[in-house]
Amino acid sequence: MTPMGTEVPVTVIGDQLGLAFPPTIERLREQGVAFLTAAFRASGVLAADNAVSEITGFTEFFGGGMGRKLLLSVAYARPDPALKSDLFVKFPRDFGDPLRELFGPLMEPEVRFSLLSRRAGFPIAVPRCYFADYNAATASGILITERIAYGAGGIEPCHDKCLDYELGDPLAHYQALTETMARLAAYHKAGKFGPEVERQFPFEAQKIDIGSRIPYTPAQLEGKLETLRAFAAAAPQLFQDGLGEPAFLDAFCAQAPLVLAHELEIRRHLNAQGDYIALCHWNMNLDNAWFWTQDGKMRAGLLDWGSVGQMNLAQAFYGMTCAAETGFLNSHRQALMELFRDSYRAHGGPRISVEAFGFMVKLAIAVLGIAWILDAPALVENEIADYAALRGRDDPRLRNNFLARAQLQLLIVFLNEWRACDIGGALDVFIGGLQNSEASEAAL
Repeated sequence: MTPMGTEVPVTVIGDQLGLAFPPTIERLREQGVAFLTAAFRASGVLAADNAVSEITGFTEFFGGGMGRKLLLSVAYARPDPALKSDLFVKFPRDFGDPLRELFGPLMEPEVRFSLLSRRAGFPIAVPRCYFADYNAATASGILITERIAYGAGGIEPCHDKCLDYELGDPLAHYQALTETMARLAAYHKAGKFGPEVERQFPFEAQKIDIGSRIPYTPAQLEGKLETLRAFAAAAPQLFQDGLGEPAFLDAFCAQAPLVLAHELEIRRHLNAQGDYIALCHWNMNLDNAWFWTQDGKMRAGLLDWGSVGQMNLAQAFYGMTCAAETGFLNSHRQALMELFRDSYRAHGGPRISVEAFGFMVKLAIAVLGIAWILDAPALVENEIADYAALRGRDDPRLRNNFLARAQLQLLIVFLNEWRACDIGGALDVFIGGLQNSEASEAAL
């Protein structure tokens, strides 16, 4: 609910479609079928001679942390088999919420992507967009899509984040995600979007988004690393396969500052790899997808497109795998990269090298992990003060606490990838290449 004393506009004007829209769940309830009819007509979903006649279901859905969500059901004046009655609505966090300023803007590119997805021949399955718009001046947004019928009609039940160990066949799921990622990226690289992606999602190789940078000074980073050491020493049972042992963490903590020192060079290098830059989802965890079997093969659709844009596909690959099981990754990481290479090419993308792609994945893990995951120990402790007493990852207090469970698993995967992929060695190679380049330029 919106904090008391916070003024909430009745409507704001959408930057994309120019229609006034309600910026909160409560305002949507007030404006009801009149707004929904106007919105669905503006987006082209609803014919001019049809209308939303009734709201038959209106239940707030609690899940995730980016914003508020609503399960909406409607009836139409003229029934149409192409129109879904069960819909999903998403808003940013409420006015007055201290995290609104941080998370609200993430919805803006998601709105543009949802509108783009209405085009004929869109290459992957996404929830059909009924209406979407965003008002940048107030960080307000609304997204209305069809609701995915998890657990019905051949669609698997929803898979929650960081619970892959409860999944019967993770390989088929990650293969489906990999092929879906490759299809979208290849469609873009083959020019099938025309100029629309470059207009809606421009990519400037030399531009480094300040908001994505590692948010620490060298001293602050050292403090995060010391906290990690203390966290692992207090709860070694939460760190599998020796990932919490002092010898490994000492090596990791010695190498991590190199990422901060060379962050801009790493990001510029990743941004300069044209064949590996494409429109993609940056967070393809299992909870941001739905799965079904068709012709004996698992398929995946993708949702939750916050911060979508053009990016190095190594970032997208890490975004897909960052919550998987470590043993699964150690067994199947290489095969998934090869599958991406083959699918990317088969759907019209350029030929790429798995070796080069794998090196970029290592660099992407380094900068993204240092930027986003080292707060995990503090976040887990904030959620579970006596975390040291947890018996392990299967402890119900951890299993049933989304934030703590997810943060711990993201941390464990990051450390596993650092060790299993020898990211320290990749950093040495990258930095050595920079030094050789600088020496060559000096010699000239």
